[in-house]
Order: sequence, then structure tokens, then C-alpha cells
Amino acid sequence: MADDPNAWWREGVLYQVYPRSFMDADGDGVGDLRGVIDRLEHLQWLGVRGIWLSPVTVSPNADFGYDCANYRDVDPSLGTLSDLDELIADATRRGIRILLDIVPNHTSIDHAWFKESRTSRDNPKRDWFVWADPSADGGPPNNWVSTFGGPAWTLDATTGQYYLHNFLPEQPDLNWWNEEVRDAFDDIIRYWFDRGVAGFRVDVAHMMVKDAELRDNPPATSEDSFMDQMRGQLPLYNSCRPEVHDVHRRWRTIAESYSPPRLFVGETFVGKVEDVLAFYGDGDAFQLNFNIPFAECPLEATALRTTIELTESIIPVGCTPVWTGSNHDLSRFPTRWAGGDPLLARCALMMLLTLRGTCFLYEGDEIGMVDTEITREQVLDPVGIKFFPYAGRDPERTPMQWSGEPGGGFTAGAAEPWLPFGDLSCNVADQRHESDSMLSLCRDVISLREALPDLRAGAYVSLDSPTDVLAYRRGERIVVAINLGTEPEAVEGIRGEIRCCTDRSRDGEKIEGVLSLAPSTAAIVLLAR
Repeated sequence: MADDPNAWWREGVLYQVYPRSFMDADGDGVGDLRGVIDRLEHLQWLGVRGIWLSPVTVSPNADFGYDCANYRDVDPSLGTLSDLDELIADATRRGIRILLDIVPNHTSIDHAWFKESRTSRDNPKRDWFVWADPSADGGPPNNWVSTFGGPAWTLDATTGQYYLHNFLPEQPDLNWWNEEVRDAFDDIIRYWFDRGVAGFRVDVAHMMVKDAELRDNPPATSEDSFMDQMRGQLPLYNSCRPEVHDVHRRWRTIAESYSPPRLFVGETFVGKVEDVLAFYGDGDAFQLNFNIPFAECPLEATALRTTIELTESIIPVGCTPVWTGSNHDLSRFPTRWAGGDPLLARCALMMLLTLRGTCFLYEGDEIGMVDTEITREQVLDPVGIKFFPYAGRDPERTPMQWSGEPGGGFTAGAAEPWLPFGDLSCNVADQRHESDSMLSLCRDVISLREALPDLRAGAYVSLDSPTDVLAYRRGERIVVAINLGTEPEAVEGIRGEIRCCTDRSRDGEKIEGVLSLAPSTAAIVLLAR
């Protein structure tokens, strides 16, 4: 386990569970908390240190849990508070911590707070949300657009004002300038910490605080990101406001008041590495923040090396980078990075598990699950409904493939799964007993990471290598080399033993000065003393 028990996450591998798609224990076609309990053995066997659960709190599911109607209870479709308590206890016995997803930027339109807020302009909860008068022409108060498309404002006929929603109209934004809102979330956080939760992944952590003056966003230019160009504006005033860091530091203080300290992981969905690393503060804000610019790199050695080196060079001293390739909002890395090529997917997995810092795997990454083709009739994601076939998150949210049997090992019930299965020939049961499978590779690298201090915690240093090879040293004695090209390549000056290779027939091979790599091959070498 971790060298510092108070920072168990620092060099560990954590695992995201999307509960609706992980395991269905009651046969209704939707995954649930009992299903997560039933599959803890797999996660213990794999060697992960923690589980991040996508939202399990009460929700009408306009955005599948990310529209919260009650922050202190479990959605009945997923189970009960007792189920969650049992999950925390069972996971703890196995040496696994549980992180919950918390959604502080907005609530559900069905949350009691918002229901009160919209009853009248003088309701005590009115200022808990962002309300504003129409502009002079009767339209929205400013030009902000929703992340999901369209205006970020909806007119409420009852009171004649607009409310802000940076996502769906069913997701009204909270007003984080209101001290009562901050106090309420302090209490929510402590409530879950007191139940044994080890920490939170904080949804859209960068967007919580909005410009107090509600100023118009400037137009995007051809130099700006694709998403900003799609929106037509830079989210200057409804995202990444400097005051948000005050909230994060406040939460970190709460985390540090517990023993051991609790963990906060920021979903910092921003376009530049520099913007991500600002969310670490001076080591006094969130301990971990997702490096989305890295995940959105192409699987090319030069681009990856540049982003990794930039991250390593500017991350605050003592802080920990985060590496991930997939999640419930991002196309799976075996599809997005590897284009469905299983050899490239193995290389990408080895990279994720051997960089310095914390690695997050998404359910199915360990077996190389690819995105599932979704027809228009099968689309459930509100983004997909609006933008099909150009965008949508259903393809990466389909059920975990536990076996090749009917029901995929995901459900034993007669009900169809809430989303369709992918190719069930890619499954846990078959791969678990194959020594050269993606699953065995994943487990073996995690085990090696735990066994070798240099691989777990050693410094990162880029090494000279051919253009298509990403090569780096970890600590004093570990070298990782990944050939992402289409031709054989060689890295010189390497003497030692291959401890793990994506071509498992090379495990244990002695290297006497030149490490040769076939295309789409990666190796971990323990250098000779």
C-alpha cells in the first residue's frame, strides 16, 4: 500500500465505477450498489486502492445522477443508505477506499431548495440560486451559453426572472457567493465523511463560482479550443473564476480535520495544462485534479511527451499529477486513442499505469472495452439526444462485460440492460485466466507498481528516443519505453531485464545495451545495478 497512509492515493491506482452500468444485482437491467458489493472481489484482485462512484444520490435522472434532488440519500434505483454503508465497510476490509461524486455547481430542478427558490422573489432560498432580470429586450440577462448547447438561462413565468443553468434547464446553478450555500455543503461533506467516505470527486469543480456582475463572455476566435469555437464564446465569466479557489481551500480544511485526511479530486474540465494545475493552489486546495488536456492528446509520442513534461515542470512542489484515459464523459481510450487496435490499447494502458502520480481507470479499461455503437433509437444521454450522431456519451456508458454469456454477467434478470451491450467476446471471465490478456497485463503492472518503489513513486525523466517512441525513466532503476509507431524502433543505452512487456513472451528478457521494440509494443525494464 502507500508509503504514507495519510496519502494512500498519491501513488495508487483508483477505479471509476459508473453504478448504472457496473453490475445489476436485482435483475432490473440497471446496475446498483448491491452489484458493486458483489464485484468487490474483482477490484481487490486487480489491486486498486480506491473506487470513485459516479453519483448515487437521489436524482430524477435528467442527466443520470448529475442532477441531484437530495445530497444526503441514495437513489432508490441504486439501493439504500444501508447498502452504501455495507459497501464502504466491505471495501474497507479489502483495503479499498470509497469516493463519492458530489455535484455542487447545480442541483436538480426537483431539489427542495430550488422548489422553494422559485416560489417568489423574496423566498429565503431565492438567493441560493442565480436569478436575474431579463435584459432590456426581454431576453436572457447575458450571452452565456450552456455547455449542452443553447442559452444558459430559462425564464421562470412565476416570478418573471431567469435562472442560470450551465447545463440542462433541469439543472439550475447554485449561487456560491451565498454563505448559506457554502455552509450547507460543509454540512453535506461532513455528513458523508462521518459515514466513512474517503473523499469526493467534485463535478465541474472549475465552474462553481460565477462572475458576480454576470458580464457577457467574449467571442471565441480561431485560436481557441474546438469546444469554445463550438459555443462561439470563451467561458471567461461563467468558468474558472478566481474566487472558486476559496471554496476549494475551505473544503480542503475540512478534509484535513479528519484522521486520516479525506481526499478531494477536482473535475477540472479545462483546455490547458496550466489551467488544470492552478487548481492545486499552493498545495492547499484539492489534492488531485483531472488532467483532461492529457486525456485529449492524440496517442502520439511527441504530443504525449510534451504534455507530460509540461505537467511535471509546473505542478506545485509536493503535488500529485493525475493520469486517465477514459471516463463516463470521454470516449474510451481503446477507441479514442487506439482506434480499436488492441496492441495500441495495451501500450496506452501501460503508459497510464507507469507515469508518476495517481492513475484512474474507468470500468472496462482493464479488459480493453471499446465504445459501443448506439443507434438513434437507443440514445438516452441528453447530449446525444441533441447532437446525435456528432456527440453523445452513451457509447462509453454501456454495461460492464463480465462474461460472454447472455446478460453479459451484468444481469441475470429478464429485463434488457438500460443501454445495450458491446461485443461480449471482450469480457472479464475469459481474460482472467489468460496470462497474455489485457486484464492480466493490467493486474501485473499494478502489482509491479506496488512492488517497485521507483515505479510507484520515483521521479519522472524523459529519455532520448526515436520520434515515435515515448521513453522515460522512473526513479533510478526503471525505464519505460513505448513504441507508438508503425516501424520497429530501438532505445539505446538500456541494460537490465524486462519486467513486463505488452508482448508477454518477452517478460524476463535480458537487455544488453539496446532495447528493440516492435510496432505497438511497450516494456518496463529494471536497470542493472
